[in-house]
Amino acid sequence: MFYFDSTFLLLVPAMLISFYAQSKISSTFNKYSKVRSYNGYTGAQVARMILDDSGLHNVPIELVSGKLSDHYDPKSKVLRLSQDVYYNDSVASIGVAAHEVGHAIQHKDLYSPLIIRNAIVPAVNIGSNFSWILFFAGMLLGIRPLITFGIVLFSAVVIFQLITLPVEFNASSRALKILSSRNILYPDEVKGAKSVLSAAAMTYVAATLMAISQLIRLIAISNDRDR
Repeated sequence: MFYFDSTFLLLVPAMLISFYAQSKISSTFNKYSKVRSYNGYTGAQVARMILDDSGLHNVPIELVSGKLSDHYDPKSKVLRLSQDVYYNDSVASIGVAAHEVGHAIQHKDLYSPLIIRNAIVPAVNIGSNFSWILFFAGMLLGIRPLITFGIVLFSAVVIFQLITLPVEFNASSRALKILSSRNILYPDEVKGAKSVLSAAAMTYVAATLMAISQLIRLIAISNDRDR
């Protein structure tokens, strides 16, 4: 007999937003990857320039594989840029590179949301790996505490996503201010970089909505079981 899990419908809006966000960042990055900056700086050059100006001479820049895989590693204190961002002198590459440097500056400034996010990473890793296992084990075995513990563990993932939002928004804000104030990009170029970073921010919003929707779904499934 065919069974339809109606709680899956709770995920549909978040899934649609996620698909749109991924499409938006891809198309926006591709668009501004074709717009070369007037000053001709590459993403790596801009990153090094801002890092040094911010007193972060000890933060190295490394190449990382993949597209849009750029990130700052607070544990190793290393800035990693994808090949497109590292070598290209486009408005998109410079915007992304500056954004990642923004995270390094946050780390230096002990920006509270970043510190909190880094501190809860171990709990989040446990939550993302074991929450569903515990939840469905509890459902199958009829053990209510396991179900509740699974929901609590997944809540850590939601908290992580919520804290990520101000971290990402702040890094983008820092990046755009630096690019403008230091004349690394001209005003019309800053608008392009802002479009790229705004599109990237949408992916984090989408991820947060998905996590919240999944949490609501777990609670709904749990409540249905108790009826």
